[in-house]
Amino acid sequence: MPERRVQVGIIGAGPAGLLLAHLLHRAGISAVIVEARSRTYVEERIRAGVLEQGTVDVLRETGVGARMDREGLLHHGTILKFAGEARRIDFRDLTGQGVMVYGQHEVVKDLVAARLEAGGEIVFDVSDTRIEGVDGPAPTISWLKDGERHTLACDFVAGCDGFHGVSRAAIPTDVLRVYERVYPFGWLGILARTPPASEELIYASHDRGFALLSMRSPEISRLYLQCPPDEDIAHWPDARIWEELQVRLAGGAGWRLDEGEIVQKGVTAMRSFVAEPMRHGRLFLAGDAAHIVPPTGAKGMNLAVGDVRVLARGLESYYAHGREEALAAYSETCLRRIWKVQRFSWWMTQMLHTFDDASPFDRRRQLAELDYVTSSRAAMTTIAENYVGLPMDWGPR
Repeated sequence: MPERRVQVGIIGAGPAGLLLAHLLHRAGISAVIVEARSRTYVEERIRAGVLEQGTVDVLRETGVGARMDREGLLHHGTILKFAGEARRIDFRDLTGQGVMVYGQHEVVKDLVAARLEAGGEIVFDVSDTRIEGVDGPAPTISWLKDGERHTLACDFVAGCDGFHGVSRAAIPTDVLRVYERVYPFGWLGILARTPPASEELIYASHDRGFALLSMRSPEISRLYLQCPPDEDIAHWPDARIWEELQVRLAGGAGWRLDEGEIVQKGVTAMRSFVAEPMRHGRLFLAGDAAHIVPPTGAKGMNLAVGDVRVLARGLESYYAHGREEALAAYSETCLRRIWKVQRFSWWMTQMLHTFDDASPFDRRRQLAELDYVTSSRAAMTTIAENYVGLPMDWGPR
């Protein structure tokens, strides 16, 4: 197959890669996306579902927010439960903003549809993807499809292929620095056919472990339980899951979860991870390829959206004006925001979860912290500002 050429080659058709291609298309910059999985897989892969105000804004502003606005659930606060009490943090009162509950897979569907409707190219079901020449002026991406190798010459490569993708490995080990914390617990998550028991998310800190009540629609609940990171899901029949959720989420007279059919369940280990730099030569990392946050702060997809917004502006400046300052500053610009979000996600995680080595003192201190952050307006404002999304740092134009 002869070599093709495009301005930007994108590896990965998750939210980061798809949104980047969408933004570049609107700026008149050509791009091709290559993806190891099928279209069905990427559109049905259940992930996060809380969108920051900035993520909501960019989807609306670029014409892919109509279904989100019809079907998404706008939240203006959240609830923290601990010591038998439920306390609400009012985002709208504290910041004037809110968040949107709308599944990541739904965002992906909207972006895939917009990409294909605009005549953009996504190559699904590829294998043996390789990146070469990122240190030079003309890097290439190659892959196997139907037994044939295809090669794409690019000006730039965007690695949006997740934590286990090939992009990060293309940065030499003597250049790449990795910062990581692995947590001694995971989340057992379920999707259940039952209306959510609350109109807003409930974060519960209980002596038996953390629990979270979330939702995907007015009819579908998404719930989580803290568990060991290597827990065997076979040890958790549906009845045991509901029993434990009832205990950990209890609070308030007469409050009870409505139980329903569990249609999906699994265990996810938790980690904090950052790879620096996020640029090497003409390769740029974005999203989970560069960073992972524990889901407690609801930041994973939102961080990816922030990355590609910065990258798209830098590429637009390069192609429209021949300026490279924004691209040169890409890694530094993104990392300033990423580390602030890492701090918030870690803080929420340590405040709400139980730790095996914690003493009775540690638990009493944890409860005192929860009491403080739900009774001090200054502390609640800190939570609200971080949860609805910190302001974008665009770096140089």
